[in-house]
Amino acid sequence: MPYRRLPNTDSARLRALKTAFQQSDGLSPYQLPFSQPTYSKLRTFCPDFDQAIINLKACHQNQVSKSKNYQEVYKKAKLYLSHFIQVMNFAIVRGELPPITRTFYEMDEDEKRIPNLYTEKDVLEWGEKLIKGEITRISKGRNPITNPTIAVVKVRYEQFIAAYRSQKSLQITTQRANERIISMRSEADSIILALWNEIENHYKDIPAEEMREKAKVFGVIYYDRLNDREEIAREESVIEEIFEPSELVSQRQAVIDSYSKEEKEEDLVPESKDLQYSLFFDEN
Repeated sequence: MPYRRLPNTDSARLRALKTAFQQSDGLSPYQLPFSQPTYSKLRTFCPDFDQAIINLKACHQNQVSKSKNYQEVYKKAKLYLSHFIQVMNFAIVRGELPPITRTFYEMDEDEKRIPNLYTEKDVLEWGEKLIKGEITRISKGRNPITNPTIAVVKVRYEQFIAAYRSQKSLQITTQRANERIISMRSEADSIILALWNEIENHYKDIPAEEMREKAKVFGVIYYDRLNDREEIAREESVIEEIFEPSELVSQRQAVIDSYSKEEKEEDLVPESKDLQYSLFFDEN
């Protein structure tokens, strides 16, 4: 027996709504297989839901298309920050700069390792520290670090800041578009359920197979239970091969007798003795 199942994806929901909406185009209220109030909801909701999905796809594509450029700017910023710190450390090793130089950038005087630059937050934090520290150091008469200079580092850092803000803005826009879709799903499911119930009720007086064919025209989706029936038939066949009918009866009686025996034995167990039970759950 074929059965129907409501759509569980946004594209399937939209397809069901659009099919009903398109098939009802040009029909009078008396020709519709569903009520006028349901049609009014469909006519209002379907274009909005369609536009919301289009908007979400556009936001996502825009974010993805600009993501490659953002990643390149992000990597460049990390590279220049890392090189600036390495040059400073090399100068300290050569004796050209004193170890106290590191303190200008909020680093420990004896810290020889490059700080973690694994995340965007790390780059934002250390970029600001290096730029402020180098400006302060130069203002006190120290020679600037070169290859790269802090001016070049600042350019790369500001490019990253701009790209970072742009990417975050795109992410927020995409998130809002997705949240709008989520907020509309409940209403979409409600309209589809009303449509399908009314469509099937409209064709209830004709043979079931013909009813389903007419309902499909308006977007109702049916799934065949043939595979389920075949599986059940195979299981029953296996059981019949193992036990003859008379044997089935004796097996059932044996099981009943064993349960009765266990219950009698349990009644004889003192109350102070701990009882252990095993529970079996069959997950559907």
